[in-house]
Amino acid sequence: MSAARTARTVVAAALVAGLTAGALATPALAAGAAPAKPGHAATQQALDAAVAGGVPGAVAQARDGHGRWTGTAGARGGDDRYRVGSITKTFTATVLLQLQAEGRIDLDDPVEKWLPGVVRGHGHDGRRITVRQLLNHTSGVYGYTSDPGFQAKVFGPGFLEHRYDTWTPAQLVAVAMGHEPDFAPGTSWNYSNTNFVLAGMVIEKVTGRPYGKAVENRIIKPLKLRATTVPGTRSAMPRPSSPAYSKLSEDVNAPVHDVSALNPSIAGAAGEIVSDSRDLQTFYRALLQGRLLTRGALKEMTTTVRVSPERPDLGYGLGLMKERLSCGVEVWGHGGGIHGSSSLAHVTRDGGHSLAGNFNADWTGDTQQVVEAEFCGTTDAAPAK
Repeated sequence: MSAARTARTVVAAALVAGLTAGALATPALAAGAAPAKPGHAATQQALDAAVAGGVPGAVAQARDGHGRWTGTAGARGGDDRYRVGSITKTFTATVLLQLQAEGRIDLDDPVEKWLPGVVRGHGHDGRRITVRQLLNHTSGVYGYTSDPGFQAKVFGPGFLEHRYDTWTPAQLVAVAMGHEPDFAPGTSWNYSNTNFVLAGMVIEKVTGRPYGKAVENRIIKPLKLRATTVPGTRSAMPRPSSPAYSKLSEDVNAPVHDVSALNPSIAGAAGEIVSDSRDLQTFYRALLQGRLLTRGALKEMTTTVRVSPERPDLGYGLGLMKERLSCGVEVWGHGGGIHGSSSLAHVTRDGGHSLAGNFNADWTGDTQQVVEAEFCGTTDAAPAK
Protein backbone atom coordinates (compact mmCIF):
# COMPACT_ATOMS: atom_id res chain seq x y z
CA MET A 1 0.00 0.00 0.00
CA SER A 2 1.53 3.32 -1.02
CA ALA A 3 2.26 6.16 1.34
CA ALA A 4 -0.34 8.25 -0.43
CA ARG A 5 -3.23 6.21 0.96
CA THR A 6 -5.42 8.00 3.43
CA ALA A 7 -5.90 7.29 7.10
CA ARG A 8 -9.20 5.42 6.94
CA THR A 9 -8.03 3.30 4.01
CA VAL A 10 -4.71 2.48 5.63
CA VAL A 11 -6.10 1.68 9.07
CA ALA A 12 -9.09 -0.27 7.80
CA ALA A 13 -7.00 -2.20 5.29
CA ALA A 14 -4.29 -2.96 7.79
CA LEU A 15 -6.79 -4.27 10.32
CA VAL A 16 -8.89 -5.95 7.65
CA ALA A 17 -5.95 -7.32 5.71
CA GLY A 18 -4.01 -8.02 8.87
CA LEU A 19 -0.85 -7.02 7.10
CA THR A 20 1.33 -3.99 7.63
CA ALA A 21 1.03 -1.20 5.11
CA GLY A 22 2.62 -2.39 1.90
CA ALA A 23 2.59 -6.12 2.64
CA LEU A 24 0.19 -6.85 -0.20
CA ALA A 25 2.34 -4.75 -2.46
CA THR A 26 5.47 -6.75 -1.75
CA PRO A 27 7.50 -7.26 -4.91
CA ALA A 28 7.51 -10.76 -6.32
CA LEU A 29 10.65 -12.90 -6.24
CA ALA A 30 13.43 -11.18 -8.11
CA ALA A 31 16.06 -13.35 -9.74
CA GLY A 32 19.65 -12.59 -8.90
CA ALA A 33 19.07 -10.61 -5.70
CA ALA A 34 21.49 -11.50 -2.92
CA PRO A 35 20.58 -12.25 0.70
CA ALA A 36 21.62 -9.71 3.29
CA LYS A 37 25.13 -9.67 4.66
CA PRO A 38 25.68 -9.39 8.42
CA GLY A 39 24.79 -5.94 9.69
CA HIS A 40 21.71 -3.79 9.77
CA ALA A 41 22.72 -0.61 7.93
CA ALA A 42 20.01 -1.06 5.31
CA THR A 43 17.40 -1.58 8.02
CA GLN A 44 18.37 1.66 9.73
CA GLN A 45 18.23 3.43 6.38
CA ALA A 46 14.70 2.12 5.87
CA LEU A 47 13.64 3.47 9.28
CA ASP A 48 15.23 6.84 8.50
CA ALA A 49 13.53 6.93 5.10
CA ALA A 50 10.14 6.26 6.69
CA VAL A 51 10.55 9.21 9.04
CA ALA A 52 11.83 11.42 6.22
CA GLY A 53 8.65 10.46 4.35
CA GLY A 54 6.33 11.58 7.14
CA VAL A 55 6.17 8.81 9.74
CA PRO A 56 6.59 10.48 13.17
CA GLY A 57 8.64 7.64 14.59
CA ALA A 58 9.86 4.15 13.75
CA VAL A 59 11.44 1.35 15.76
CA ALA A 60 12.72 -2.08 14.79
CA GLN A 61 14.72 -4.82 16.43
CA ALA A 62 16.41 -7.81 14.84
CA ARG A 63 18.11 -10.95 16.11
CA ASP A 64 20.42 -13.20 14.12
CA GLY A 65 23.56 -15.23 14.61
CA HIS A 66 25.48 -12.07 15.40
CA GLY A 67 23.27 -10.95 18.28
CA ARG A 68 20.51 -8.40 18.83
CA TRP A 69 20.27 -5.02 17.09
CA THR A 70 17.82 -2.19 17.76
CA GLY A 71 17.21 0.78 15.50
CA THR A 72 15.04 3.86 15.89
CA ALA A 73 14.20 6.97 13.88
CA GLY A 74 12.22 10.03 14.86
CA ALA A 75 10.80 10.31 18.35
CA ARG A 76 10.84 6.63 19.32
CA GLY A 77 12.43 4.54 22.03
CA GLY A 78 14.02 1.18 21.32
CA ASP A 79 11.94 -0.52 24.02
CA ASP A 80 8.65 1.13 23.10
CA ARG A 81 5.48 -0.89 23.55
CA TYR A 82 2.85 -0.60 20.84
CA ARG A 83 -0.47 -1.99 19.67
CA VAL A 84 0.38 -4.92 17.40
CA GLY A 85 -2.99 -5.19 15.63
CA SER A 86 -3.46 -8.39 13.67
CA ILE A 87 -0.26 -9.96 14.96
CA THR A 88 -2.69 -10.94 17.73
CA LYS A 89 -4.09 -13.54 15.32
CA THR A 90 -1.01 -15.73 15.60
CA PHE A 91 -1.42 -15.83 19.39
CA THR A 92 -5.09 -16.77 19.03
CA ALA A 93 -4.39 -19.51 16.49
CA THR A 94 -1.58 -20.94 18.63
CA VAL A 95 -3.96 -21.42 21.55
CA LEU A 96 -6.48 -23.27 19.38
CA LEU A 97 -3.77 -25.55 18.01
CA GLN A 98 -2.67 -26.32 21.56
CA LEU A 99 -6.25 -27.15 22.54
CA GLN A 100 -6.54 -29.48 19.57
CA ALA A 101 -3.29 -31.24 20.55
CA GLU A 102 -4.84 -31.80 23.98
CA GLY A 103 -7.90 -33.40 22.41
CA ARG A 104 -10.24 -30.66 23.60
CA ILE A 105 -11.30 -29.54 20.13
CA ASP A 106 -10.90 -30.59 16.52
CA LEU A 107 -10.16 -27.75 14.12
CA ASP A 108 -12.37 -29.49 11.60
CA ASP A 109 -15.35 -29.17 13.94
CA PRO A 110 -18.11 -26.99 12.53
CA VAL A 111 -18.27 -23.60 14.19
CA GLU A 112 -21.89 -24.38 15.04
CA LYS A 113 -20.75 -27.09 17.47
CA TRP A 114 -19.07 -24.53 19.70
CA LEU A 115 -21.09 -21.42 18.91
CA PRO A 116 -24.63 -22.61 18.18
CA GLY A 117 -26.72 -20.06 16.35
CA VAL A 118 -23.98 -17.39 16.33
CA VAL A 119 -22.94 -17.59 12.67
CA ARG A 120 -26.34 -17.15 11.07
CA GLY A 121 -27.85 -14.47 8.88
CA HIS A 122 -27.90 -13.32 5.25
CA GLY A 123 -26.51 -16.65 4.05
CA HIS A 124 -23.98 -17.29 6.81
CA ASP A 125 -24.24 -20.78 8.26
CA GLY A 126 -21.92 -21.97 11.04
CA ARG A 127 -22.89 -25.57 10.28
CA ARG A 128 -20.95 -25.34 7.01
CA ILE A 129 -17.87 -23.54 8.36
CA THR A 130 -15.05 -25.22 10.27
CA VAL A 131 -12.82 -23.71 12.93
CA ARG A 132 -9.87 -24.32 10.60
CA GLN A 133 -11.53 -22.18 7.93
CA LEU A 134 -11.75 -19.35 10.43
CA LEU A 135 -8.02 -19.57 11.06
CA ASN A 136 -6.93 -19.61 7.41
CA HIS A 137 -9.58 -17.15 6.17
CA THR A 138 -11.34 -19.56 3.83
CA SER A 139 -14.64 -19.33 5.73
CA GLY A 140 -16.21 -16.62 3.58
CA VAL A 141 -17.48 -14.85 6.71
CA TYR A 142 -17.91 -11.12 6.09
CA GLY A 143 -15.39 -8.89 7.87
CA TYR A 144 -17.07 -6.54 10.30
CA THR A 145 -14.37 -3.91 9.74
CA SER A 146 -15.63 -3.57 6.16
CA ASP A 147 -19.07 -2.43 7.33
CA PRO A 148 -19.54 1.24 6.30
CA GLY A 149 -21.31 2.19 9.52
CA PHE A 150 -18.62 0.58 11.65
CA GLN A 151 -15.92 2.33 9.64
CA ALA A 152 -17.55 5.74 10.03
CA LYS A 153 -17.83 5.32 13.79
CA VAL A 154 -14.49 3.65 14.44
CA PHE A 155 -12.05 4.70 11.72
CA GLY A 156 -13.29 8.13 10.71
CA PRO A 157 -13.83 11.36 12.67
CA GLY A 158 -16.43 9.51 14.74
CA PHE A 159 -13.53 7.82 16.49
CA LEU A 160 -13.00 10.88 18.66
CA GLU A 161 -16.51 10.47 20.07
CA HIS A 162 -16.49 6.68 20.28
CA ARG A 163 -12.86 5.85 21.12
CA TYR A 164 -13.78 4.54 24.59
CA ASP A 165 -16.84 2.53 23.56
CA THR A 166 -16.82 -1.14 24.50
CA TRP A 167 -17.69 -3.67 21.80
CA THR A 168 -18.45 -7.24 22.81
CA PRO A 169 -17.44 -10.09 20.48
CA ALA A 170 -21.13 -10.83 19.96
CA GLN A 171 -21.72 -7.24 18.82
CA LEU A 172 -18.82 -7.40 16.35
CA VAL A 173 -20.08 -10.68 14.91
CA ALA A 174 -23.60 -9.23 14.66
CA VAL A 175 -22.24 -6.44 12.45
CA ALA A 176 -20.82 -9.07 10.10
CA MET A 177 -24.02 -11.13 10.09
CA GLY A 178 -25.85 -8.13 8.67
CA HIS A 179 -24.08 -8.77 5.35
CA GLU A 180 -23.91 -11.65 2.90
CA PRO A 181 -20.85 -13.94 3.05
CA ASP A 182 -17.94 -13.14 0.77
CA PHE A 183 -18.13 -16.64 -0.77
CA ALA A 184 -19.17 -20.21 0.04
CA PRO A 185 -16.96 -21.79 2.74
CA GLY A 186 -13.78 -23.30 1.36
CA THR A 187 -14.14 -21.93 -2.16
CA SER A 188 -11.85 -18.91 -1.95
CA TRP A 189 -9.76 -16.75 0.38
CA ASN A 190 -10.49 -13.36 1.90
CA TYR A 191 -9.15 -11.81 5.06
CA SER A 192 -11.85 -11.25 7.68
CA ASN A 193 -11.36 -10.01 11.22
CA THR A 194 -14.67 -11.64 12.12
CA ASN A 195 -12.95 -15.01 11.71
CA PHE A 196 -10.68 -14.37 14.65
CA VAL A 197 -13.30 -12.73 16.84
CA LEU A 198 -15.16 -16.02 16.39
CA ALA A 199 -11.96 -17.97 17.10
CA GLY A 200 -11.63 -16.11 20.41
CA MET A 201 -15.24 -16.98 21.23
CA VAL A 202 -14.51 -20.65 20.50
CA ILE A 203 -11.53 -20.57 22.89
CA GLU A 204 -13.77 -19.14 25.60
CA LYS A 205 -16.36 -21.87 25.00
CA VAL A 206 -13.74 -24.64 25.14
CA THR A 207 -11.84 -23.34 28.18
CA GLY A 208 -14.62 -21.60 30.07
CA ARG A 209 -12.50 -18.44 30.35
CA PRO A 210 -11.84 -15.41 28.10
CA TYR A 211 -9.43 -16.10 25.25
CA GLY A 212 -7.02 -13.54 26.72
CA LYS A 213 -6.53 -15.67 29.84
CA ALA A 214 -5.57 -18.61 27.65
CA VAL A 215 -3.06 -16.43 25.79
CA GLU A 216 -1.60 -15.24 29.08
CA ASN A 217 -1.36 -18.70 30.66
CA ARG A 218 -0.21 -20.60 27.57
CA ILE A 219 2.08 -18.11 25.82
CA ILE A 220 2.85 -14.91 27.72
CA LYS A 221 3.79 -16.47 31.06
CA PRO A 222 5.72 -19.51 29.77
CA LEU A 223 7.79 -17.33 27.43
CA LYS A 224 8.18 -14.57 30.06
CA LEU A 225 6.89 -11.91 27.66
CA ARG A 226 7.07 -9.04 30.12
CA ALA A 227 5.96 -6.32 27.70
CA THR A 228 3.03 -8.26 26.23
CA THR A 229 -0.53 -7.77 27.47
CA VAL A 230 -4.06 -8.59 26.39
CA PRO A 231 -5.69 -5.31 27.41
CA GLY A 232 -9.38 -6.19 27.06
CA THR A 233 -11.10 -2.82 27.50
CA ARG A 234 -8.15 -0.91 29.01
CA SER A 235 -7.64 2.18 26.89
CA ALA A 236 -4.33 3.55 28.16
CA MET A 237 -1.00 2.41 26.77
CA PRO A 238 1.59 1.03 29.20
CA ARG A 239 4.97 2.71 29.47
CA PRO A 240 7.37 3.03 27.82
CA SER A 241 5.50 3.94 24.66
CA SER A 242 5.31 6.74 22.13
CA PRO A 243 2.14 8.49 20.92
CA ALA A 244 0.25 6.93 18.01
CA TYR A 245 -1.01 9.27 15.29
CA SER A 246 -3.80 9.24 12.73
CA LYS A 247 -5.55 11.70 10.41
CA LEU A 248 -8.94 9.94 10.81
CA SER A 249 -9.90 11.24 7.40
CA GLU A 250 -9.71 10.56 3.69
CA ASP A 251 -8.32 14.07 3.28
CA VAL A 252 -4.54 13.84 3.09
CA ASN A 253 -4.38 17.43 4.34
CA ALA A 254 -6.44 16.70 7.44
CA PRO A 255 -4.92 17.44 10.85
CA VAL A 256 -3.11 14.72 12.76
CA HIS A 257 -4.67 13.35 15.96
CA ASP A 258 -3.12 11.54 18.89
CA VAL A 259 -5.05 8.24 18.92
CA SER A 260 -2.93 6.44 21.51
CA ALA A 261 -5.83 5.92 23.91
CA LEU A 262 -8.63 3.69 22.63
CA ASN A 263 -10.78 0.82 23.79
CA PRO A 264 -9.18 -2.19 22.03
CA SER A 265 -12.38 -4.23 22.24
CA ILE A 266 -12.95 -3.02 18.66
CA ALA A 267 -10.37 -5.65 17.70
CA GLY A 268 -10.50 -8.31 20.42
CA ALA A 269 -8.96 -11.66 19.50
CA ALA A 270 -8.35 -10.30 16.00
CA GLY A 271 -6.06 -7.45 17.00
CA GLU A 272 -5.95 -6.10 20.58
CA ILE A 273 -2.57 -7.22 21.97
CA VAL A 274 0.11 -4.76 23.11
CA SER A 275 3.75 -5.83 22.94
CA ASP A 276 7.25 -4.70 22.01
CA SER A 277 9.84 -5.75 19.44
CA ARG A 278 11.78 -7.99 21.82
CA ASP A 279 8.73 -9.96 22.95
CA LEU A 280 7.36 -10.38 19.44
CA GLN A 281 10.63 -11.90 18.29
CA THR A 282 10.73 -14.19 21.30
CA PHE A 283 7.21 -15.38 20.50
CA TYR A 284 7.73 -16.04 16.80
CA ARG A 285 11.12 -17.68 17.30
CA ALA A 286 9.66 -19.99 19.95
CA LEU A 287 6.70 -20.76 17.71
CA LEU A 288 8.70 -21.65 14.59
CA GLN A 289 11.25 -23.60 16.62
CA GLY A 290 8.52 -25.86 18.01
CA ARG A 291 8.56 -24.68 21.61
CA LEU A 292 4.84 -23.85 21.73
CA LEU A 293 3.32 -26.52 19.49
CA THR A 294 3.83 -30.19 18.77
CA ARG A 295 5.50 -31.05 15.48
CA GLY A 296 2.16 -32.07 14.02
CA ALA A 297 0.43 -28.89 15.16
CA LEU A 298 3.19 -26.71 13.73
CA LYS A 299 2.90 -28.55 10.42
CA GLU A 300 -0.81 -27.75 10.38
CA MET A 301 -0.15 -24.11 11.21
CA THR A 302 2.39 -23.76 8.40
CA THR A 303 0.23 -25.47 5.78
CA THR A 304 -0.76 -22.50 3.68
CA VAL A 305 -3.43 -21.56 1.20
CA ARG A 306 -2.77 -19.13 -1.62
CA VAL A 307 -3.84 -15.56 -0.95
CA SER A 308 -4.12 -14.59 -4.60
CA PRO A 309 -3.20 -16.14 -7.97
CA GLU A 310 -1.32 -12.92 -8.68
CA ARG A 311 0.80 -13.35 -5.55
CA PRO A 312 2.46 -16.78 -5.57
CA ASP A 313 5.02 -15.41 -3.10
CA LEU A 314 2.36 -15.18 -0.36
CA GLY A 315 0.64 -17.95 1.55
CA TYR A 316 -1.58 -17.94 4.63
CA GLY A 317 -1.56 -20.76 7.18
CA LEU A 318 -3.43 -20.82 10.48
CA GLY A 319 -3.00 -17.27 11.77
CA LEU A 320 0.46 -17.23 10.21
CA MET A 321 1.70 -15.84 6.92
CA LYS A 322 4.48 -17.10 4.65
CA GLU A 323 6.21 -14.68 2.32
CA ARG A 324 9.04 -15.03 -0.15
CA LEU A 325 10.96 -11.76 -0.36
CA SER A 326 12.57 -10.16 -3.41
CA CYS A 327 15.92 -11.87 -2.71
CA GLY A 328 14.38 -15.31 -2.30
CA VAL A 329 14.48 -15.43 1.50
CA GLU A 330 11.35 -17.03 2.99
CA VAL A 331 9.96 -15.46 6.17
CA TRP A 332 7.02 -16.33 8.40
CA GLY A 333 5.00 -14.06 10.65
CA HIS A 334 2.26 -11.49 10.47
CA GLY A 335 1.68 -7.79 10.15
CA GLY A 336 -0.77 -5.67 12.03
CA GLY A 337 -2.45 -2.31 11.85
CA ILE A 338 -4.69 -0.42 14.21
CA HIS A 339 -5.21 3.30 14.84
CA GLY A 340 -1.89 5.10 14.61
CA SER A 341 0.09 1.89 14.53
CA SER A 342 1.59 -0.30 11.79
CA SER A 343 3.54 -3.30 13.06
CA LEU A 344 5.61 -6.11 11.60
CA ALA A 345 6.97 -9.40 12.94
CA HIS A 346 8.83 -11.92 10.78
CA VAL A 347 11.22 -14.83 11.28
CA THR A 348 12.97 -17.34 9.08
CA ARG A 349 11.60 -20.89 9.17
CA ASP A 350 14.42 -22.12 11.41
CA GLY A 351 13.80 -19.26 13.84
CA GLY A 352 17.39 -18.08 13.50
CA HIS A 353 16.79 -14.59 12.06
CA SER A 354 13.92 -12.46 13.30
CA LEU A 355 12.63 -8.91 12.98
CA ALA A 356 9.86 -6.92 14.66
CA GLY A 357 9.02 -3.25 14.57
CA ASN A 358 6.46 -0.48 14.41
CA PHE A 359 5.58 2.84 12.77
CA ASN A 360 3.45 5.13 14.96
CA ALA A 361 1.32 6.40 12.05
CA ASP A 362 -1.40 4.86 9.90
CA TRP A 363 -1.57 7.15 6.87
CA THR A 364 1.98 6.92 5.58
CA GLY A 365 5.01 4.66 5.57
CA ASP A 366 5.79 1.24 4.12
CA THR A 367 6.95 -1.28 6.72
CA GLN A 368 7.67 -3.76 3.93
CA GLN A 369 10.75 -1.74 3.09
CA VAL A 370 12.06 -2.48 6.58
CA VAL A 371 11.46 -6.21 6.07
CA GLU A 372 13.24 -6.19 2.72
CA ALA A 373 16.11 -4.21 4.20
CA GLU A 374 16.68 -6.60 7.10
CA PHE A 375 16.40 -9.90 5.28
CA CYS A 376 17.64 -8.86 1.81
CA GLY A 377 19.95 -5.97 2.60
CA THR A 378 18.13 -3.53 0.35
CA THR A 379 15.31 -1.01 0.56
CA ASP A 380 14.87 -0.98 -3.20
CA ALA A 381 13.21 -4.28 -4.07
CA ALA A 382 12.66 -5.25 -7.69
CA PRO A 383 9.18 -4.74 -9.14
CA ALA A 384 6.81 -7.66 -9.59
CA LYS A 385 6.94 -9.46 -12.91
